[in-house]
Amino acid sequence: MRVLRLQARQLRRFEDVSIEPSSGLNLITGGNGAGKTSLLEALHLMAYGRSFRGRVRDGLIRQGQPALEIFVEWEEGAASDPALVEGARVRRRRAGLRHTGSDWTGRLDGRDVDQLGDLCAALAVVTFEPGSHALITGAAEHRRRYLDWGLFHVEHDFLAAWRRYARALKQRNALLKRRGGAGELEAWENEMAEGGEVVTRQREAYLLALQSHVANLLEAWAPALGGISLEYQPGWRRDAVSLVDALLLSRDRDLLAGYTSVGPHRGDWRVDFAGLPGREALSRGQAKLTALAAILGQGEHQAARRGEWPVVALDDLASELDRAHQARVLERLVGWGAQAFLTGTETLPGILDLGLTPTVFHVEHGVPARC
Repeated sequence: MRVLRLQARQLRRFEDVSIEPSSGLNLITGGNGAGKTSLLEALHLMAYGRSFRGRVRDGLIRQGQPALEIFVEWEEGAASDPALVEGARVRRRRAGLRHTGSDWTGRLDGRDVDQLGDLCAALAVVTFEPGSHALITGAAEHRRRYLDWGLFHVEHDFLAAWRRYARALKQRNALLKRRGGAGELEAWENEMAEGGEVVTRQREAYLLALQSHVANLLEAWAPALGGISLEYQPGWRRDAVSLVDALLLSRDRDLLAGYTSVGPHRGDWRVDFAGLPGREALSRGQAKLTALAAILGQGEHQAARRGEWPVVALDDLASELDRAHQARVLERLVGWGAQAFLTGTETLPGILDLGLTPTVFHVEHGVPARC
């Protein structure tokens, strides 16, 4: 994928900002607080429906304005590696999003969008930022979101199964809170099981497919960690009972608690390292490298499946990785032919070491200027 134009209105300190990036490395520089990260947030918001720094209503909209607007124009099927796009057609696409913090409207290729997920599934962006280590050391929610986002883009029937499960889960939880009858609960438990088993099988298979991509990157960047394995934890004792039976067995407990305690919404995954006794033994730096390997490994897997790389956004890479690791990561991105957006207060040392010539946008007083 190649972003041709990114425009944002009323986004943090930007009244109206627009850039036309190159197809390779794009470096966004500027002082602290200049708004560099806000441009990456705009991309992330279009691809995920949320900022990686919090909810839209928590400061993303420019002060005193009712809403922000994001517009992205991009090409699909324009990978630089001919082996990835043999026989593919280049397609130009456009998406717009207006968000008030509580309500949103969106358009995709000239048509209104009813589901935010449909809008987000169109543009693929993988993002690494200072909080990304939470993917490895944080709550299970981060890891579920990682799997589901990837599946939205590579398995066409996943979104329908996920929505089916989520709708049934919402109904069962409502019944639990008002202590609904066994017949009502059973109906929604059957519906949950139908969608939830599909979600679980696809998550498990996807994680297995990701393992070689993540392991190869981590071996190059952090060989001391040894080999890795990724293990999916489905959210119930799947080896012992089916999901519908697990829901039945947990029904009395769930009626007392008022919510559903088992199922894919409680799923998780973990990384096991041959060179370490467990995830808890990771240093912060090792956790960051593992998260970066997981994020870019996901991008590499998508490129293999869909024939093109997603857009890559790397926020403040110089503060997250040392000079040697910056160079290794950048060398991979160039070799992959991925379009990448990077931020920094100045040119990254890794770029200098490799002699690369990225397209540079310098942000000052809320205005990005191409250098």
